[in-house]
Formats: sequence, C-alpha cells, structure tokens
Amino acid sequence: MTRRALLASGATRIGTAIIIERRVTGGAPRRREKAHAVPTRGAEAVIRGRHRATARAARRQSEIGDQTQRGGYSQHNRLSRAARGGTSRAVDTPDIFDRAARRLRRDRAQPHFAGHDFLRAAMLDGIAERLDSVTQSFGNVLDLGCHDGSFPPPPGATIARVDAGARFAAAAGGIQADEDEPIFADGTFDLIVSAGVLDSVNDLPGALALARRALRPDGLFLAAFTGAGSLATLRAALREAEGDRPAARIHPQIDVRSAGDLLVRAGFALPVADVETLTVRYADLGRLLGDLRGMGASNILRDRRPLGRDTLVRLAQAFADRADADGRTAERFEIIYLTGWAPAPSQPKPARRGSATTSLASVLRPSDG
Repeated sequence: MTRRALLASGATRIGTAIIIERRVTGGAPRRREKAHAVPTRGAEAVIRGRHRATARAARRQSEIGDQTQRGGYSQHNRLSRAARGGTSRAVDTPDIFDRAARRLRRDRAQPHFAGHDFLRAAMLDGIAERLDSVTQSFGNVLDLGCHDGSFPPPPGATIARVDAGARFAAAAGGIQADEDEPIFADGTFDLIVSAGVLDSVNDLPGALALARRALRPDGLFLAAFTGAGSLATLRAALREAEGDRPAARIHPQIDVRSAGDLLVRAGFALPVADVETLTVRYADLGRLLGDLRGMGASNILRDRRPLGRDTLVRLAQAFADRADADGRTAERFEIIYLTGWAPAPSQPKPARRGSATTSLASVLRPSDG
C-alpha cells in the first residue's frame, strides 16, 4: 500500500513516519489466509488481527483451558574492531536488560517453543503479508532473532539466521549474537526481518541503526515486536498484589509513535509503523506465565526480584478476579510492525516545499452545485 493510500485509510503522519493503529475485528479472510481460517476446538481466543493468528491462538487456548523451512547460513564478512561504532552504544548507558539472563531464558525456551509460538506466528504472518505487497526480489536475507528458524526466505534467496540464544541459533543453522551488537559488514543484505525480539534489546536505536547499515541501498527492513499496552491485565494484577511496594516486573514498552520516530532516527527511508492487537483468554495465571516462559519472554530486567509466595497467591487471585463470566481472563498483546527502506537515489522524494500547484482550500471548498 502506498503512503498516500495509508494516509487516506486513517494513518497519522508523525514527523516523516506514517503511524497506523488498526483494530481489525473480523471480516472475510484475506487472500493468503483462507487456508488457515478454520474453526478449532476451544476457539475462545479473541484475536484482533489475522485469521491465521486466530487459529494458532485458538489451538493454544484449547491447550491451556484443558490441561519449517530452514535455510543454511552463508558466512558473511564481520565488522572489524575499528568499524564497531556508529550506534547509540557509544554512550556509556547502563543496560536495562540482563544479557546473560536473556540468553539463558532463550536456551530454556528452545526445546518446547513450538507449544508457545502463537505470538511469533502472528508476527510472522504480518511480516509475510507486508512482504507479499513488495514486488522486488531479494537475494540475501537476514533473520534477526530467528527463534526456531520458521521464517521461510523468499524463493531463490539465501538466508542467515541470528539469535541471542545458543540453542535457537544452533537449531536454526545460524550464529549466536545480540541484535544491538555489530555482526555483519555494511551493505550485506537486501532484506532483514525480525520477529519477537526487539522489545528486549538493550539498545533499540542502535539495533535499528545497525540493521539499516547492514542493508544495501533500497533494501527492506521488516520487524514486529510487542509494544505499549501489552500484558495490561498482568500489570494491573501485579499492582494490586504488591500494594504500596511494587517492583519492576514487566519490561518497559515502546509505543507505536515512538517506534516510528526511531525508524526515522536510524536513517530509514519511507518509514511506516503500525500496531495490531491480539487478545488471548486464559483459564488461570499459571497458563499465562507458562506461555511467557515458553516463548522466552519472562522477566530479564537487571534489577529483577523474585515473587514471594504470599504475593504470588494474591497475584493469582487478582488475575482470577478479572475473569469473564466463563472463568477466563483476557490478556492483550499489542504487536508493533516496522517497515523501512535503506535510502537509495531511485526512491521517491518529497516534493519541494511551495511547489504545489493546487490549493488545499480550493479542493476542500464545497461546490456550488
């Protein structure tokens, strides 16, 4: 969809980025989704998004209520020590997240990730839809934060996979590395995708800048991660359970407008940020916490503290108190999608200021007829 069409459909322009906030609540399956839009047992999840995501979440809902194509890794040139700069990590800022704990959490999640992958499946579906609308071909692809390597590269493309967890990286035939550390030489790829990891990266501006540098001119960056508003029910239950002495237990979250600003800051051309909502209804708190552990999304803050037994009991009760009449509690995941292009001379440029030949006032003026 063109930027003009996006604006006409209700998107908002913030600076030079386009921000879209969509709340899809139904309708016929889109072309590529019809094969996945099938009813499943226990399909009580409420998904504001895609039908494929609905089916995956519904299958997970049934499980929690009642009880790939892999590409080879081609070695690319690494950045030299002298070239390891140019991101915001040049500023001596303490890490928000514990890098070692992040790697361990991902290693722990890897053996059973297939049972908790509904959120990433929804993100990959959104990325695939955006990729379907692009007409150009891609030859060298980077899967940044590859998890189980389930992102299929475009036909004929070679793919490199990177993950912060050693087990995920090994199983996907990739390499272990953090997303905000320089790994590849500038201009290595013409497509970079990232699903489900950028929300737990210490230096998100630096990670975006590195991704832009790793792209060739007119290369495409597509990413998805959970953003502001996610886990709202768990956050409210935690506040109630911990009373006057709450601890930081849920990761800081970025909103869609700030995400668009970061695309601009990283130097991407034609940046677009949009958000979609996925809601899953849980039978109890343990099922939600199990999913977060299973997808490698549990607390990795540097100053994290364990939950006491009494607090955990109050938390479970506060979560249950928010249940619907059928005893299930809804939890929300806000999925932010980022789209940006590496600058290239062939890309469309904004018109020169003052070059318009038609007045907006005259266009909006009611006709005499």
